[in-house]
Amino acid sequence: MEHVNDVLNVMMRKGASDCHFGVGRPPFLRIDGDLMPTDFEILTEEEMERIAKQLLTPKREYRLEEENEIDFAYQLVTPDGKRGRFRVNIFRQKGTVAAALRLVSDVIPSFEELNLPLILEELSLERRGIIMITGTTGSGKSTTLASMIDYVNNRRPVHILTVEDPIEYVLYDKEAIINQRELGVDTNAFMDAIRGAMREDPDIILVGEMRDRETVNATFQAALTGHLVLTTLHTLDVVQTISRIIDFYPDVMQKQARIMLSETIKAIISMRLLPMVGGGRLPAMEIMKTTGRIREFIEDAEKTELIKLAMEEGEDEGMITFDRYLLKLYKEGRITYETALAAATSPHDFRLLEQKETDFSDKVMHRVEQYGHGSPTEGLGGGL
Repeated sequence: MEHVNDVLNVMMRKGASDCHFGVGRPPFLRIDGDLMPTDFEILTEEEMERIAKQLLTPKREYRLEEENEIDFAYQLVTPDGKRGRFRVNIFRQKGTVAAALRLVSDVIPSFEELNLPLILEELSLERRGIIMITGTTGSGKSTTLASMIDYVNNRRPVHILTVEDPIEYVLYDKEAIINQRELGVDTNAFMDAIRGAMREDPDIILVGEMRDRETVNATFQAALTGHLVLTTLHTLDVVQTISRIIDFYPDVMQKQARIMLSETIKAIISMRLLPMVGGGRLPAMEIMKTTGRIREFIEDAEKTELIKLAMEEGEDEGMITFDRYLLKLYKEGRITYETALAAATSPHDFRLLEQKETDFSDKVMHRVEQYGHGSPTEGLGGGL
């Protein structure tokens, strides 16, 4: 391997999402969710240091020396003229350098291309409050945020300000004007950038990640002063997201934090990226929209667990739980039963939900076969 770009060219050609470099193994690619080794040679310490230097600028080399890890964006042009943009994390493990790179498309995919529900169109056009996208690393949070911003950019004459670590998707002015600030390059901290945003006349602020109480506080303040704030958090579902935000605060401040959250949160969208039948991946989602009842459950710590019940009863308003969404994908033939069961918040509850719907469908078919006409759901306690 002459240059790190040799591996990245292969990565782009094979449609891999991530590439991993480390001492004692060849570069690995993640394709459709699975890691597999490449045909390149096993990397030595010296070769890993050389790869790091190829990716880093002198300023970033210094930061790596000081902090032992660094995030930034990297771009290349392939021999056939294609452009590649990567989110890079270089870090030290067992005293040696390692790196993980994620390919970020130049083209921002639409909601339809990402298999996202149409309710995201409605949420993207909100005027104020906080919309939070949550999930583990690699669940599609950043791409979903970029798609939401692009949806607004095509429709509203507003000022969109982003604060990212690093900038992943490069956004261009359309109907909106957009300014993007990168941590460590354009600003020193999320909190500083959010506070500075109050003097920069934004309508929408994208905060790459809420990492600490100071960033959460600044996000609350931005929302309370009439801005729409889009942000992410590394949590698994809606209830865990609410608990994580509250846990940023000491006990004596948690009641106040609950009130601020209930007043500002517009929606929480939790994501899990799953293997799709026939290849590729698609998201499963849990969606909470704030209603009067949900505000009450956020403010009262003893009722927070009831939010899931409120979501189950709020499907007419666009809400849905993970297990219900997984069942929908399974019934549509887009994921296997095993995939749905493995991704379910509660495999036991998912089995019960699937059995309940199967029993209901069997009753409907029995009445159709028995009567051949009329309303097959009459007397079954509900409609289709």
